[in-house]
Amino acid sequence: MTGKTIADLISVLGSAATVRGDPTVKVRGLAYDSRRVEAGDLFTALTGLHTDGHRFIEQAIERGAAAVLHQAELSSYQNQVAYVQVSDSRQAMSALAAALYDHPSHELSVIGVTGTDGKSTTVWLIHQLLEALGKPCGFISTVQVKTQGGVTKNPLRQSTPEASDIQRLLRQMVEAGKSYSVVEATSHGLSARTGRLSSVEFAAAVCTNIGHEHLEFHGSFELYRSDKANLFRALSRNSFGVVNLNDPNHQYLIAQSAAPVRSYGLENTEADLFATKIHSDLSSSIFHLHCGSEEQPARINLPGTYNLENLLAAALTVLGLLPVPLEELVRLFPDLQGVPGRMETIAAGQPFRVIVDYAHTPQSFAGLFPLVRAHTENRLIAVFGSAGERDVEKRPLQGELAARFCDLIILSDEDPRGEDPAAVLEEIAAGCRREGKDPYLIPDRRQAMARAFALAGGGDTVLLLGKGHEESIIYADGPVPWQEAQTARQILGEMGWKQ
Repeated sequence: MTGKTIADLISVLGSAATVRGDPTVKVRGLAYDSRRVEAGDLFTALTGLHTDGHRFIEQAIERGAAAVLHQAELSSYQNQVAYVQVSDSRQAMSALAAALYDHPSHELSVIGVTGTDGKSTTVWLIHQLLEALGKPCGFISTVQVKTQGGVTKNPLRQSTPEASDIQRLLRQMVEAGKSYSVVEATSHGLSARTGRLSSVEFAAAVCTNIGHEHLEFHGSFELYRSDKANLFRALSRNSFGVVNLNDPNHQYLIAQSAAPVRSYGLENTEADLFATKIHSDLSSSIFHLHCGSEEQPARINLPGTYNLENLLAAALTVLGLLPVPLEELVRLFPDLQGVPGRMETIAAGQPFRVIVDYAHTPQSFAGLFPLVRAHTENRLIAVFGSAGERDVEKRPLQGELAARFCDLIILSDEDPRGEDPAAVLEEIAAGCRREGKDPYLIPDRRQAMARAFALAGGGDTVLLLGKGHEESIIYADGPVPWQEAQTARQILGEMGWKQ
């Protein structure tokens, strides 16, 4: 990329920007982390919860930043640097990133997927179906990313990255010849406070469900839901939306959209796409799929009805994008793969079942626990925690749900961040106790897992929840490397169980 001048870029901001310095300075890239600035970059000083990017402007210039985007007045300005002052750095960065990368979403059919649960799986399923139908497709999700080559782990630890990363990744997809892109659109990413997705043009919007999550950021359920609905507000009349008719928020989303909205649902004959005659277990679902007057027997090799809901969302999206016969689409279902860290079975020859899953919300617990309980011969044992500096109201709800279905509960660190780990676990435990269960509190996650395995016997199931694919546990002084499945295998090996 040859770059663009500051004058070229700020034209998208209209009169909302003040420039100090040479407006003909060329910018080659965007950076919001001063440690990652490269020569010729525009450094954006973002304000966050824990720090303020304005503190690192000098460091960014030392690393070669050619220009600085900022919103606060600065104490000094350097002659060789161009400064762009705006009222909102995040919103401006979104618009500038789209301009710098030549608006890649105009050259792709971008599908945004939001929801409290099921986003990553739905993104992954849409991608697989499109690719299987011969449509080159990239994607961005919590777990994985695909832009040019194969699928790689998401290196950014943000389900929806910052706007500069989003636009850069979308441009890579265009250059790699992709026609479609599926983007996990979190409530944070859709919020006007971050502007991460505000300059992306969407061909389709999907919402899997809206439950209880991230109130620490949004402040209320109403604002959380409204921020998710920004995805539907962004649709043009030439695009379309997809909603879960069994989710009580579907009417709200439909009302926010200027585009037509289609619906799916389990056993809901009012939906445009629905499933009946459903039989689900821990490995698969068999069902009948209905679309208009058509009915097709179908199967997916993914566990639980919640994955069947994700499949319906993905299938209805693909049917809206492509003129594909239902029968042809159904033939692809059995080959669909799940997301790493989702219902991953750890088998080392032990007499009890061990499952790693990312479930960490009350809604995901409500879908998971009954399924596993129904297919567990003896006791159900759960190891989980709750994220620090995140939605505190969900913690007792997690405890209540676990206590209703589990025989033994071991509470352990998830990502305490700056909170007292013991206090986080006590808030979950309060919910357990309301349902008559007294959990073990073992903050050290490895010790908690070892205790669960030591207590487990033949026919038991141990659920390891909340970490899934993640590769660290975040404490007050930073992240500590962690791999849930690998750690589970190590502990089982130490107990004498080898695959």
